[in-house]
Amino acid sequence: MSKKIAVMNCIGQSAGRKLFFPLLILALTDAAVCNAQSFAKTQTLPTSGSVAEIPLIPAPVSMKAEAGFFSIGPSTKVYSSPQFLPLASRFIKMARLSAGRVGALPRSVAMYTGGICFIKSKDLIAGDTAGYRLHIKTDHIEIVAHSIVGALYGMESLWQLMLLHPDKPLPCVVIEDRPRFQYRGLMLDVSRNFYPISFVKELLDLMALYKMNTLHWHLTDGPGWRLEIKKYPRLTQLSAWRSHLTWREWWANGRKYKEEGDPMAYGGYYTQADAKEVVAYAAERGIIVIPEIEMPGHSEEVTTAYPSLSCSGLPYKNGELCLGNDSTFTFLEDVLTEVMQIFPSTYIHVGGDEAGTESWKHCPKCQDRIRREGLKNESELQSYGVKRIEKFLNAHGRKLLGWDEIMEGGLAPSATVMSWRGTKGGIEAASMGHDVIMTPGSYCYFDHYQADPATQPEAIGGFLPLKTVYSFEPVPQELKAENAGHVIGAQANLWTEYISSAQQAEYMLFPRLLALAEVTWSAKNHRDWDDFRERLYHQYFLLQSLHVNYCRPSSQVDIHAGIDYQSHATHISMESEQYSPVIRYTLDGSRPVSTSALYKDSLIIKDSARLRAAVFLDTALQGIPSSLDVDYHKAIGKKVTYNLPYSESYIAQKESTLVNGYRGSMLTYGDGQWQGFTNDMDITIDMEKPGPLKSLSMRFMQITGPGVFMPEFVEVSVSDNGKDFKPFKRIDNDVPTTRSELLFKDFKFDLNGITNRYIRVLAKNAQGFLFTDEVVIY
Repeated sequence: MSKKIAVMNCIGQSAGRKLFFPLLILALTDAAVCNAQSFAKTQTLPTSGSVAEIPLIPAPVSMKAEAGFFSIGPSTKVYSSPQFLPLASRFIKMARLSAGRVGALPRSVAMYTGGICFIKSKDLIAGDTAGYRLHIKTDHIEIVAHSIVGALYGMESLWQLMLLHPDKPLPCVVIEDRPRFQYRGLMLDVSRNFYPISFVKELLDLMALYKMNTLHWHLTDGPGWRLEIKKYPRLTQLSAWRSHLTWREWWANGRKYKEEGDPMAYGGYYTQADAKEVVAYAAERGIIVIPEIEMPGHSEEVTTAYPSLSCSGLPYKNGELCLGNDSTFTFLEDVLTEVMQIFPSTYIHVGGDEAGTESWKHCPKCQDRIRREGLKNESELQSYGVKRIEKFLNAHGRKLLGWDEIMEGGLAPSATVMSWRGTKGGIEAASMGHDVIMTPGSYCYFDHYQADPATQPEAIGGFLPLKTVYSFEPVPQELKAENAGHVIGAQANLWTEYISSAQQAEYMLFPRLLALAEVTWSAKNHRDWDDFRERLYHQYFLLQSLHVNYCRPSSQVDIHAGIDYQSHATHISMESEQYSPVIRYTLDGSRPVSTSALYKDSLIIKDSARLRAAVFLDTALQGIPSSLDVDYHKAIGKKVTYNLPYSESYIAQKESTLVNGYRGSMLTYGDGQWQGFTNDMDITIDMEKPGPLKSLSMRFMQITGPGVFMPEFVEVSVSDNGKDFKPFKRIDNDVPTTRSELLFKDFKFDLNGITNRYIRVLAKNAQGFLFTDEVVIY
C-alpha cells in the first residue's frame, strides 16, 4: 500500500460525485467574465480598503496604495531592458496586446508614459535576488528586478491583478516583494492515475500565477510506470497499462498489468519528447520539474516487467528491487542516465519510502551483500542502496532527494530529506546539517477530505480543511535557530488513488494550494487568516474566470471552545470558510432556524448545553448544522491514572485528555482531542472525595478503513481506596465491525448515586485502534 494510508487521520467516505468545469484558459472569454461577474453579484464580497482593490495571493512583503489608476489596453506598449526581453515578449502574448514587439527601454523616465516597463536593477530588490518592485503609476507601470526570476514574479503579480480587474483600470500601488522559502512545491502523482500533458501545463500556469516554483512529478509507482525509457521498453509496453480504469478497482482485482494495445488496457505514459516539452514549458514560467523514480520499494511494476530484478525472479511476487543483485544497480543507473538527459533539475527524487524488508531477509543475494558490506541489517541494506545511487547522481552533478525513510540505516552524506511522517524526520535531518523540505501529512496531503465527507467526492480519508493548511509553519519550534536555515521550503502532495480525472484533481488542489503558496512565500508575521480569507473571496472570482473546478467555501460552522475552570464557564467562538457569515444557534440541541439566536462576537455558556449552529443565507440554512455538547461535569480536572499506556502516535492532550472538558471533532481523530489506544483502554479517575455520582458516559469512534473500531465492551469498576475495585457494570458493543462508515457510540452508565472516590474504566480492544475523547461524569 502507499504512504497515504499510513497517515490517514479520519474518517468517513461518501459516494463520489464528479463535477465538470472547462480547464484553464489564460485569455478571458466574454462568457467567462460574464460567469465570474454573475458570481460576484450573488456574494457578499469585501469592498473596503486596499485589500478589496489589491487582493494578491500570496501576500507581498510590503504594499502601499497610491491615488489614481492606470488602464491597460490592446495598444499599451511594452518596454524592457535587454536581459528581460524574453519575459516581456511572453507578457505581450499573455495579455494579448497588439504592440507585437517589445520596445527598447527609453533612456528617460518621461518617455515611459503609457507603457509597461521591465527594468533591470543593479541592486537587489527587497534584499533578495528573487525580489521585485511593481509600481503602478497613473501614467505607466514599472517592474523592477535584479534577476529574471524577480522580474517573472513581478509580472505574475501584475497579471494576477489584471485577471482580478478584467477590463478595468488597475489601482495605483507600490509593491516590494520577495519569497520566504526557496522551495515552494507541489507533488503530482501520475502513477495511480494518468493525466494528459494538457492538464500538467494548465497546472503549471496556475502554479506560476501563485508563485509556486517546483513541480515534483511522481512518475513511477506500483500502479504504473509513466516515463519512456528507451533502454527498457517493457516499462511502458507493459507496466504503463493496467487491467482496470480506476486504482481502486485495480487494487481490489489482482493488480495485473496489460500489454500496450490490449483493448482492455487502461493507462498511458509520457514519451521523452513529452517530458522535455513539460520541462521547457515549466522553465519558461520559473518552475523546476523534479522527477521521482521510486526505489527500492513501490517497484512492483518494474519487477513484473523485468522479474530478474526482484529477489524471487518471478513477476507479481515482490514489490521491492533486489539490492543484492548488481543488475539492479545497472538498471537504476541506466534509467537515471536517461532521466537526467530529460530533466535538468539539481534534484532527482528516488522515493525510498515504505520498502518492505521481508524478501531481502530470505534472499541469498541480499544476505550475501549484507555480509560482504559489513551491514547490520536490512535497514542498512536499503541505506547502502540509497548511498550508492547518491554517489552516482553526485558524479553527474545532481543531488539526491528522498522521503524521510532514507534516514533509516544511515542518511546519505549530501541527501535532502522530504519529511512526510510529521516533522520529526525533518527536524532530525536539519539538526544533522541536511537540507529539508517539510511536507507532513497533517498539513500537506491534499488527497484528504477538505470538508465534511458526507458533502464531498470520495477521498482516501483524512481531514485537511483550508484553515489547517494556512496554519502550517514549515520551521518547527523545536528546531534550533542555527539549523532553521536547512528548512528550504514546503510542498503539497496530491496522491491520486481516488482522483481519476483532471477536474477532480483541480477540486482537491484549489483553493488549498493558494493557502500553501502564501505559507511558503509570505513572511510569517505577514500571514493573517482573516485577511487571507478576505482576499480569497476575490480569488474565487479569478478561479471561476479561468474555469478552475475549485472546492467552494464550506458552510460548516467551526466551533471553538475554551474552558474557564474557575468560573465553570465555556467561552465559545464560531466561524466559517464563508466570508462574513450569518451564524445562528440553539443551546437545547434543536435544529437552528432563521429566528434562532444570532451569533456575534463570542458566547459564554455556564455549566452544560447542547450547542447547534449553522450558517444562514437570508432565511435559508446552509449545509449541515454543527454540534458541540458543552459538559462541565464532575470529572473535569481530576487526576487520571493510565493503567495501560495510550498510543504514542495519538497522545492528544496526554493525561488531561479524557477529563479536560473538550469533546473531539465529528470529522477527524487527528484534532488533538481524540486519544488513541492500540491495547485496552484502562484508566482510573480520582474524584478527590466521595460523593453521589449519577452517570458516566464515554464516546468511541469507528471507521474501519484506517483500522479504528469500537471496543468489545466497556466496564466500570469502583473503589474507596484506589486499590481494591469491584465491578459495577458492563456494556457490550452492538455496532458490527462490518459497518465501514464513520460511526460514533456513547456508552452510558447509570451510576445510581454511588459515593465511591475512585472510578476505573476498562474498554476492551478487540482489534486495531480505539479512540475516545472524554469521560463525562455527573
